[in-house]
Amino acid sequence: MTADLADPVAARSRAWTWWICTLLLFASSINYMDRQTLATASKRITERFQLTEEQYGRLEWAFGWAFAVGATTFGIIADRVNVRWLYPCVLLAWSLTGMATGLVTNYEGLFACRLMLGLFEAGHWPCALKTTQRLLEAKDRTLGNSVLQSGTAIGAIVTPQIMKLMLTSDPDSWRMPFVVIGGIGLVWIVFWLLSVRSADLKPLPRSAEEASHKSDSIFALFQSRRFLVLVVVVVSINTAWHLTRVWLPKFLQQGRGYDELAMLNIVTWYNIATDIGCIGGGLLSARLILAGMSVTRSRLTVFGIASLLAALLACIPWMGRGWVLEFSLYLAGAGLLALFPCFYSFAQDLSTHNLGKVSGFLGTIAWVTTSPLHSLFGRQIDLTKNYDMALAFAGIPPLIALAALVLFWGKDQPVATASSLSSERGA
Repeated sequence: MTADLADPVAARSRAWTWWICTLLLFASSINYMDRQTLATASKRITERFQLTEEQYGRLEWAFGWAFAVGATTFGIIADRVNVRWLYPCVLLAWSLTGMATGLVTNYEGLFACRLMLGLFEAGHWPCALKTTQRLLEAKDRTLGNSVLQSGTAIGAIVTPQIMKLMLTSDPDSWRMPFVVIGGIGLVWIVFWLLSVRSADLKPLPRSAEEASHKSDSIFALFQSRRFLVLVVVVVSINTAWHLTRVWLPKFLQQGRGYDELAMLNIVTWYNIATDIGCIGGGLLSARLILAGMSVTRSRLTVFGIASLLAALLACIPWMGRGWVLEFSLYLAGAGLLALFPCFYSFAQDLSTHNLGKVSGFLGTIAWVTTSPLHSLFGRQIDLTKNYDMALAFAGIPPLIALAALVLFWGKDQPVATASSLSSERGA
């Protein structure tokens, strides 16, 4: 019996594969819509609950540390449980938590919802990365991961528009968007279950994993040079991305004097730019590979361009309100999001059987180290009333990540492809 007959995924069309990648895009969108609603309504919520900037920063700290716990927890589960069932379960859990946020009546309730949202949203990434690794060849993964990651930008684009439609002069009008956005996830679950069969994403047998990665024990991976490089990368790019994500709306309104409508418009265009950068990075990587460049070199090239664009954030203190500031933010945003597909593709090269654990543990490290920064910067803002520092600092870490990859990643090594995994499953 041939591999195509024995393996269901091998028999699936290329159109189906990219349809599943599109579903992953929508899952990322929903993930970020639920997450970004708080930041978009941050001014109203801080006024409603009479929060200091440090207290607001603690909400993001709680989200981040809960995300850290969830990343490892769901990473381990994703290596053992069929993602076809795990994925909709975690998405349902975070959607219901998002809806509950719109019903809270005090800071403690808001804190608890943010905590639970972080825990369950963490399950998205191990599930999504297991899916793209299973379905795509190594040469296609940066593009596939760009599609996956671009959903975060789309979610961040859509969220301000929903807020613009639903926010009114009523101080409590911020509540309904949480309920509406949380409910969107229920629709995605239906499409996922209709599109994916249990056999499509069934965990690989251990023998197949051993055939493609001879020394793929989790302990060996965690001690490898490349894993340590990825620790530096994941901390660096998440620091840059999340400092900008959390503090940009407040920076624009309270740091540069934009009104709420102008802030929502700028944030929308910023996220359009991040989406363009993310997809553009994936397309550039694919184009470079077609032109004869190695997979690793193509990823490093994209990562380098993206890091230089993100470094524009370091110039924020010298930019006043106006088009120069806004255009610089758009360029930096394009660079920031283009970093992530490259990182995911490097991580997918490390392991087949243990990808959930690898991605989950890297996510845990990233959130544990970066989440306290929000409370730290919030305290500093309370003292100085200056929002520039958080964004300016965000421009530096991607350059550190680039240096780590260039100096220590090394040359291309053979990696498991989707076709080889299919053949091994069918054997």
